Amino acid sequence: MMRVLVAAALVCATTASVMAIELPPEIAKRGSIKVALVPNYPPMEFRDPATNTLSGFDIDLGEALGRKLGVKIEWQETSFAEFMPSISTGRVDAILSGFTDYASRHEIASFVDYLRSGPKFFVQQSRAAEFKDMAALCGKKVGASRRTMFPAEIAAWSEKNCGSNPIQFVGTDGSADARTQLRQGRIDAAVQGNETLPYIMDLEPGTYAPVGDAFATQFTGIALPVKEKALQQAMVEAIDALIADGTYRTLLAKWKLNDNGIEKATINAGQ
Repeated sequence: MMRVLVAAALVCATTASVMAIELPPEIAKRGSIKVALVPNYPPMEFRDPATNTLSGFDIDLGEALGRKLGVKIEWQETSFAEFMPSISTGRVDAILSGFTDYASRHEIASFVDYLRSGPKFFVQQSRAAEFKDMAALCGKKVGASRRTMFPAEIAAWSEKNCGSNPIQFVGTDGSADARTQLRQGRIDAAVQGNETLPYIMDLEPGTYAPVGDAFATQFTGIALPVKEKALQQAMVEAIDALIADGTYRTLLAKWKLNDNGIEKATINAGQ
């Protein structure tokens, strides 16, 4: 009889650990969360070249969140342009795709922030000696994705540090295009998030060299409908639970994101 009671207690404890976080009724009934992503941003999300399966920090985090919440994650590939419309129309419940939390996006989506990042300058390794510090970038051609806040952040840094010899900004069609232009010598330096640069440098050893530290602070978050307060709270609690049980740190280490970790989930911390 004692064994039965102990077994029953263990089952109840396990169930409680999964179901303690309250989800919106429609999601709980469906048993899944529909999550949008664009798998072209390693190491956050990408398709493994060998298997074509979804891979990356966000994929691992999403699956861990699903287990913590007791639901399945339904990944739905889309385009970057469709992120906000998909949230506002209810086609998806969430966006988990290296998506930066900007205040300008808060009217449509609320962000549960799970990662800290920032833009970082880098140059060709063959020219690293020319750029011993960030001041050497003044007056140079610097490229970055025009779809991000990097152009404004580069301009702000240049205005503060370069005086009458400002950085010449070159807008690119994404970070991959910036790296291509850098390798071709069409620009002197490039900028991308410090969460992706170590991974890229591992993929192309001896090609790039970072210059200085991140020169602004950003937060990456799970975008959720503004009105879905219960889902936002559930995500906060689930992320905090993954931080508490060590899963979060393990995933950071796996994807070389140790410098980007947070101590506690926040909502709409982005500026």
